Amino acid sequence: METNDILKKLGLTALSEMQQNAVELISHNMNAVLLAPTGSGKTLAFLLPLADSIRTDNDDVQAIVLSPTRELALQTMTVLTAMKTGIRATCCYGGRPAMEEHRKIAALRPQVIIGTPGRLNDHIDKGNFSTQGVRMLVVDEFDKMFELKFQDEVENLLGKVPQKRRCVLVSATDMEEIPEFAGFSHKVPAVLNWLEGDHGNVAEGISHFVVRSEQKDKLETLDHLLRTLGHEQAVVFVNYREAVERTGNWLREEGHSVSLFHGGLEQDDREAALALFRSGSVNVLVSTELSARGIDVPTLQNVIHYHLPANREGYIHRCGRTGRWENGGRSFVIVGPEESAPQYEGVEFADYVPKPPYPAPAKPEWTMLYIGRGKRDKLSKGDIVGFLCKTGGLKASDIGMIDVRERYAHVAVRSSMVKQTLHNIAGEKIKKMSTKIETINARRSSK
Repeated sequence: METNDILKKLGLTALSEMQQNAVELISHNMNAVLLAPTGSGKTLAFLLPLADSIRTDNDDVQAIVLSPTRELALQTMTVLTAMKTGIRATCCYGGRPAMEEHRKIAALRPQVIIGTPGRLNDHIDKGNFSTQGVRMLVVDEFDKMFELKFQDEVENLLGKVPQKRRCVLVSATDMEEIPEFAGFSHKVPAVLNWLEGDHGNVAEGISHFVVRSEQKDKLETLDHLLRTLGHEQAVVFVNYREAVERTGNWLREEGHSVSLFHGGLEQDDREAALALFRSGSVNVLVSTELSARGIDVPTLQNVIHYHLPANREGYIHRCGRTGRWENGGRSFVIVGPEESAPQYEGVEFADYVPKPPYPAPAKPEWTMLYIGRGKRDKLSKGDIVGFLCKTGGLKASDIGMIDVRERYAHVAVRSSMVKQTLHNIAGEKIKKMSTKIETINARRSSK
């Protein structure tokens, strides 16, 4: 499939200069390193040559993409699926039964597997899929692999993949460990460093602000800031799991629509929190640094640093959640009376003062519905749209994001239409199947 056709399917007009250079580099070298800032489109940059290398008439696993987190693995899978290349792919990660993944691998016979190192090592050790046909291995967010101490698992997996392969490392930071990477032992890699010079800065479309709080407890200032943002979505970064719960629950009591996201949540709750946020069914996501990588909401307008990041690198990764694909964005740092405004090379901050009167917290435009049927029931996005329009009385414009999983599906419906829609579909069958259909709210998803 031609690159232009893929770009049209993704709603893009052209590749960035970095992406063009990366595609050429990866396509023409056995080993390659891609260094580029967070939010610059690295995922598409390596997926295009990966997709081009797949023989669609071959049922072997031909490429593996290693991701440090489940969220990033799912994001990569989402991009590959949206490319609509016809390549069969699956995503494997911890936090759910490995046996279900094994059954899917056996039934689907994927040509590409995306997953976390531990889970993929487990599948290979159990013989759930063969690596004999693998010719391309991508290690995404290589720097995060080291931060999470996954390097042993990555090198363990390398030993299980045939030597004849293309190896690609992708990272948002330059690291001393890259030249020593075991995958490059037989061939020195070609390197594309988009971090050098101005390329190491935060995306140009992001504006940076300092918001000053008179109180050490900055919750009231955060509340005022969110109210001034209106319907615009925001990720609020805090540094501790406990702070996620405290901050998120306080904002809920003040009337904000909030999802909570941190590593202590069950995987289903984390996925539900992200689904609510991505679909626009909540306006605020309160999160630890865990979500600084792996969240891809192209239209996200605002990042708020309730707690200061550890360093400039942490700030850049957080800011990378907004200003994506050349969209604009804003980054707000809330500074308490005992804190100083950060000083990062290449970043200029302006003061931002939320001014009263503060409006009521904006209500989400969308509401998420849960449907208790999924791919295993042969349910498709088209089936859901048809059911909601014909039986629910909706127009296509009243239906937002749809995500169909193996056993269930999520669909966003315009909030003003939810009550009438649920009334219209009560007791009705979808594709002649009875099922539970109900709203999902952020508070229940994060219990």
